[in-house]
Amino acid sequence: MLSRDMTIRAAMPDDIPALLKHMRFLAEFEDYIREFDVDEHSLLARAFGEHPECHIFVAECSDGLAGYAVGLIIPFTYDLKCTVVLKELFVDAGYRGHGVGSALFRHLAAWTLAKGGGRLKWDVMAGNHQAEAFYKKHGGTPDQKWIPYVMNEEALQNLQK
Repeated sequence: MLSRDMTIRAAMPDDIPALLKHMRFLAEFEDYIREFDVDEHSLLARAFGEHPECHIFVAECSDGLAGYAVGLIIPFTYDLKCTVVLKELFVDAGYRGHGVGSALFRHLAAWTLAKGGGRLKWDVMAGNHQAEAFYKKHGGTPDQKWIPYVMNEEALQNLQK
């Protein structure tokens, strides 16, 4: 159950040091720490600038940030409703199993609806069965129609040749 002293709110620039710490933990877990390039300046500009590229929500408790969620908006699709992409959802190990992830996920879902969104999408790292179970528990299902593809920087450059 969610602690009474827990608050889900929009991140603020003062949260950047704690956010970066959590982001590094996630990058380590998901095995991209060598490519992790986010610093205070870039996060300030991209998340808190005049035209933010992402929206970050945090779970705050009396002793600091327990976790965060990052949402990206795809302005509209075929039905003229935006799609929100859950880019990252992270809960500090000491707070797992206490409803923090659920609270962040529900908050992002409500925010999606408030933005006029028609869907919320995300990726789950292959083999992360705990994450799969979490999302299924909250009504998420694997996409049976679409297979995600990706091009890394090298592939993008090769396409230009």
